[in-house]
Amino acid sequence: MKYDILLIGGNGFVGRVLAAKLQAAGYSVLLPTRHLAAARDLRILPKVYLEDADVHQFDELQNLCARINANGAVINLVGVLHDKPANPYGKIFRTAHVELPKNIITAMQMYGLKRYLHMSALGADANGPSMYQRSKGDGELAVKASGLDWTIFRPSVIFGPQDQFINLFSNLTKWLPALPLANCAARFQPVSVEDVVEAFIKSLKMPQTIHQSYDLVGPTVYTMKEIVAFAARKAVSNCAIIPVPAFVGYLQALAFEFLPVPTLMSRDNIASMQVPNILPVNAVDALPEIFGISRRSLEGMK
Repeated sequence: MKYDILLIGGNGFVGRVLAAKLQAAGYSVLLPTRHLAAARDLRILPKVYLEDADVHQFDELQNLCARINANGAVINLVGVLHDKPANPYGKIFRTAHVELPKNIITAMQMYGLKRYLHMSALGADANGPSMYQRSKGDGELAVKASGLDWTIFRPSVIFGPQDQFINLFSNLTKWLPALPLANCAARFQPVSVEDVVEAFIKSLKMPQTIHQSYDLVGPTVYTMKEIVAFAARKAVSNCAIIPVPAFVGYLQALAFEFLPVPTLMSRDNIASMQVPNILPVNAVDALPEIFGISRRSLEGMK
């Protein structure tokens, strides 16, 4: 059987929303995952087909691309947030953000596939201050050199019911009487997962988006402190938010990296905050101007 869309990274927060919206729009979706049990809720979607596959194995990636219609599309949402320090970035970032896109491009070229939608990140820059930004930037460079009909999306922090950003702080403020917070003035322009997904789907029928990169942001700029305060209100918490100096935040992040639990904040995350995660001056505000999307606000988050 041939499919319309190969959705790589479809078992994550954004991918689950996108898979549901794609099939509702009439597309058949092939969704590879190494965690079939965790994706069991996606099985109820009538046109989403789960495949037990490892996209980091090139032979398996080839097999997946061979099953996509010639006029179909490949969507890559894969992204990771943490890695061990290295220059210009570590193995985890290299594998996910650079090598995987290159392998996807090669596999697509082998089977004559052209349309490729790539999830990058606002602030991605091969010369950026963080490993995350540099690896995402190098991934973009590979996509732009591919010769495919590519579109790159660069969202700010994505929020939604199942996100790992607002919900993380909501949970922390729910259980802590006080939360020491560094980098309180760092700026973000959070964007709704629904708006990001809508832009992906609309671009499939917008040939003018080919060979274009789009910054995706919400309607409002917030400081880190304002976002955490919002998360506390969402959790109905009285947690006190206590600003602390940057060096304290650095030491906290260093400690988090060595704890035997999922990393909450890393030194690399702090390095990323050196660049405001907002729409650059004179940049196109793509969601309303290109895609005609009336953006959802953080305050409207359910």
